[in-house]
Amino acid sequence: MSPADHPIPVPVPVPLPEGRTHWRRSLAVAVPALLAAAGLGSAMASGALAVGLRIQDRPVDFTTSSLYGTQYGAAVVDQPVVRPDGTAGTVRVLRMGFADGVINGLCLSQRQQIAGATYTLLLTLGDDDPRSWEIRTKNTVLDLRNATGVLDMDGIVDLNVNGADVKTVKDASGAYVANPLSSPQHRFGIQARYAKFDRIVGTAQDFQIPGLLTTPKLTLAVRPGTVACPAPPGPVGTPGTP
Repeated sequence: MSPADHPIPVPVPVPLPEGRTHWRRSLAVAVPALLAAAGLGSAMASGALAVGLRIQDRPVDFTTSSLYGTQYGAAVVDQPVVRPDGTAGTVRVLRMGFADGVINGLCLSQRQQIAGATYTLLLTLGDDDPRSWEIRTKNTVLDLRNATGVLDMDGIVDLNVNGADVKTVKDASGAYVANPLSSPQHRFGIQARYAKFDRIVGTAQDFQIPGLLTTPKLTLAVRPGTVACPAPPGPVGTPGTP
């Protein structure tokens, strides 16, 4: 079954004043440009939407009720960025990664400039059940600029380890991939067997799930102006094993 058989709905709720149609023309250009900028690829598999997700180049705001991952690692790294004037630079971020995870609802919000106007791409994944942890991921990497919420780590937890020694994913032979977060030597690092984040509101410089993400529902919307993700509800119960 191809993506063309199940197109992603892109609602564009824009009021159109009588006698003015330039919004229609602008959005006709903006929608495909925004979808391309997000770098989203999707396909249907096993009754769930399976996607490889990668959002780069500019910050993305996100919220989630809860995220639970195994083989969690984090390290401070310098992420390349392009400044508003077009010059190259770097920004220091906390790069987090985990091998397998479950997420209880996820919303991503990214602003784009199209023809001098601001639009927001809103990507919402998962259902509305705070008990389900319905989204599953593999090999997640998140460059975090700031966030608020609750973090709980369990198993063997090591703080202030060498970032280059952090381990998250394994290769085809079953050996851990060396320096999976591409951390410089002697940077602050965290290693934990499990990590659980609740009611997270944050901004990421880069959001990557190149392995696999499965979700029962994905909604994509393009809205004029700056639109934030809704505040995440608190999770109910505990997640299943990733």
